[in-house]
Amino acid sequence: MERTFHAGELADRLAETGDALDVLELATAVLVRNFELLRRRTGVYAELDQSEYLLLRTLDELGSADIGTLAGALGLDPSTAGRQASAMLGKGLVERGPAASDRRRTIITPTGEGRRLMDATRTRRRDTTAALLGDWTPDDLRTFAHLLNRHNSAVAQRYLVSAAD
Repeated sequence: MERTFHAGELADRLAETGDALDVLELATAVLVRNFELLRRRTGVYAELDQSEYLLLRTLDELGSADIGTLAGALGLDPSTAGRQASAMLGKGLVERGPAASDRRRTIITPTGEGRRLMDATRTRRRDTTAALLGDWTPDDLRTFAHLLNRHNSAVAQRYLVSAAD
């Protein structure tokens, strides 16, 4: 019987060739696929879908925000962010209210239920990550977190910040 390789093993084999960009290209494709695999095969998004979770986490970091600010932070068109916020409003996850400084602007704020579900989802995601990376050293975790954040910052700098200018 012929041995098959999964994509992670193929990335490991590519790493032996020394072409780091080729390894990164495949590894990021596998990473995206693995996130989808985790979404489908675990309960990490039992109550919230990924876009709801990310919108609530963004509001948790930014504080209450208008649609334009939220859209910019998420890399979405304002109309898409508005549709997501409206759907979440209907589920009781966020609420709308006027901005204190300009009553014509609408501010989106997580509800208590939205925060509760976000916290539950964050806990499940952290527990899943801890289980997957349980044999990594604290230094490995810090290095991976640093490099992944650096990658995300590069994407944001190129595609979010520049697009807003």
